[in-house]
Amino acid sequence: MTRYIIRRLLQAIPLLFFISVILFVLMRSSSDPVATMGGRRVMRPEDRERLSRQLGLDQPLYVQYLYWLIGNDWTAIDVDGDGVAETPGTQRGVLRGEFGKSLVVRGEQAMDIIMERVPRTLLLMIPAEFVIILFSLVVGIFSALRQYSIADNVITAVSFVGYSMPIFFIALVSMYLFAVKFKEWGLPYLPTVGMFDPQMGKTPSQVMLHMVLPIFSIAFISIAGYSRYVRSQMLETMHQDYIRTARAKGLQESAVVFLHALKNASLPLVTIIGLDIPLLLAGAVVTETIFSWPGMGLLFIEHVSRGDVPVVMGILMLISVAVVLFQLLTDVTYAWLDPRIRYE
Repeated sequence: MTRYIIRRLLQAIPLLFFISVILFVLMRSSSDPVATMGGRRVMRPEDRERLSRQLGLDQPLYVQYLYWLIGNDWTAIDVDGDGVAETPGTQRGVLRGEFGKSLVVRGEQAMDIIMERVPRTLLLMIPAEFVIILFSLVVGIFSALRQYSIADNVITAVSFVGYSMPIFFIALVSMYLFAVKFKEWGLPYLPTVGMFDPQMGKTPSQVMLHMVLPIFSIAFISIAGYSRYVRSQMLETMHQDYIRTARAKGLQESAVVFLHALKNASLPLVTIIGLDIPLLLAGAVVTETIFSWPGMGLLFIEHVSRGDVPVVMGILMLISVAVVLFQLLTDVTYAWLDPRIRYE
């Protein structure tokens, strides 16, 4: 197993290099960072030319990529109402731990901006993932053990309807029902924007209260989909020979279901969770935007719309590294759940 892990990590190096090239080319081709640096003022042609030269944007694309990868001497630019202010600086490059300075937040390193938002996103996404896994297992197992019953049919119908709904619809409906209508009816209602009420302060109770609707919106669709995977795999596993053998040996039904059937039926769910967990770092772009949750998803929207290449590239590369690592962890988990799987 150790040799397999080392081999996979070595294979990840060229993969991440290829991903970074594709992302860099797409970002440079689809955005104009210089155009966003003047704010609302129309930039003079001479200022635009000077900015392009000092940021290295007048260089060929492969040279710009090398600057981003290994670093170079550069000049940090500020554009204010009076024109262009220049401050010498140095970009160390991604290989030395820096993604460059943000073109939107003046003087701030891209990685510092990203790391400020990561805890806020994880605060929202980790509880959401626990809710998704817990309710998916409970609903899926319950539905499988009562196949074709009234409860199973109701769960199936709700799951199909829920999985077909877009996330923004769930978020807006939940805001309308649990915030607007509950307030009209005189019931305790939930807040809809931000992490806390500025008048109440950033207390644990305020943060938890503001997390309810975003977590519900994120979890509802995922539970609807994941529970179907659990149900399908449980039904297939429960008809295997070793399950009949376990029952013939006189084991309790709970032991048969949870110790024998669920362990083998969870492999497809592990695959999905292994793909989902890296995206925790990215946040839920739509959900965070609708609820104004100041996490990675909202940060991505704010900076990609203004062509802030250092910040956007930092977010995308962090996600890419997380995907590679968690896919490796998923493979290791396979071997733990199913002893028949071997990588050596």
